[in-house]
Amino acid sequence: MNPGSRQADGRGHAQVLLVEDDSGDAVLVEELLNNHGGEFELIWVRTLVDALEKIGPSIDCILLDLGLPDAVGLEGLRQILEVAGSPPVVVLTGLHDRENGARSVALGAQDYLSKDSLDDETLSRSLRYAITRQHAEEASQQLREAELLGAENSRLERGLLPRPLVLNPRLSWSTRYAPGGGGALLGGDFFDAIELEDGTVRVVIGDVCGHGPDEAALGVALRVAWRALVLADQTPERTLRALERVLEVERVGVEIFATVCDIEIAPGLQIATLRLGGHPGPLLFDGLAVAEAPVSVRRPALGLNGAAPWSPNQLELGDEWTLVAFTDGIVEGRVGQSGARLETAGLIELAERAFEKAANLEQVGDLLLAGAEEANGGPLQDDVALILLSTSPAWRGNSD
Repeated sequence: MNPGSRQADGRGHAQVLLVEDDSGDAVLVEELLNNHGGEFELIWVRTLVDALEKIGPSIDCILLDLGLPDAVGLEGLRQILEVAGSPPVVVLTGLHDRENGARSVALGAQDYLSKDSLDDETLSRSLRYAITRQHAEEASQQLREAELLGAENSRLERGLLPRPLVLNPRLSWSTRYAPGGGGALLGGDFFDAIELEDGTVRVVIGDVCGHGPDEAALGVALRVAWRALVLADQTPERTLRALERVLEVERVGVEIFATVCDIEIAPGLQIATLRLGGHPGPLLFDGLAVAEAPVSVRRPALGLNGAAPWSPNQLELGDEWTLVAFTDGIVEGRVGQSGARLETAGLIELAERAFEKAANLEQVGDLLLAGAEEANGGPLQDDVALILLSTSPAWRGNSD
């Protein structure tokens, strides 16, 4: 056997990297493994440097001698274990080196074997167990990571996507959220709705630029701050100014901003006041047609110009109406082969069809998302949040 040589056909067999400078010991290991009908394919190198070059996805296990020309004692094991994706290691010890064998297991080796008592059954069993244990440990680690990620995502979801506090039986509501790219991770889109004691309904929907845990955490902070300020009876202007301060304090970089649409619906549910910071205005359905809510004044997004005023836009709603507030992820999707963005005009067309087909308010949101994804030819790349409110008797009692 030459250093670095392989058996002719190792497909489907466990590949074992033997790191051993003594040719006699290497021949012994090869003979012992050959007694198992080619279950193992042996690759032999003499030095730690050569071993580090060989480590890769094709190596299933490493047999490591603790006495190498370029690594003495546990140093070789430490360096191998530091390699990302390192396979399991079984240490070979001499007669008087069993103490280091036990230490090697504490350091991260799967097992250690004494050369003076080595036989084919002991060797093959140790290799099989080492490979199996490492696979089990990796699967368990992946499961733990998935569970932690799921728990974190659930906490973020509760923070970003609350249940609106709206009790007026005349006002139905529904919400929808779709993570960008068809994934499971939330971004920074957020919304909320609260009915105050005098019957005023306050609504917010916003979008932190970017997608990831930092953006989601900032979205949670903004949403929670908005709810606390509204419940403390702060005016929309004071609420939004305070929200901008929260963003400036909590964001991870000065380039981070957030768009926001704040809606105040008067107690009679016939007049709304909109305040927009870099955010698209909602759609309004009066029972006959869908249109973009008229907006004459708007200011930059949160974090871009804190001195800009939050000028109000008054909106006459009438007796029966449905508002659809959304984040721009839904209008930034593409339309067919043209590659043009859906834009608000395209969303209006989707909404008109949705209002014709839907049996309840929840289905309106579902049809809007499905229609945008169909036009896009797949999942939308950015997160999408929707909050729908309506006084129409057709949707009454059908909130989430």
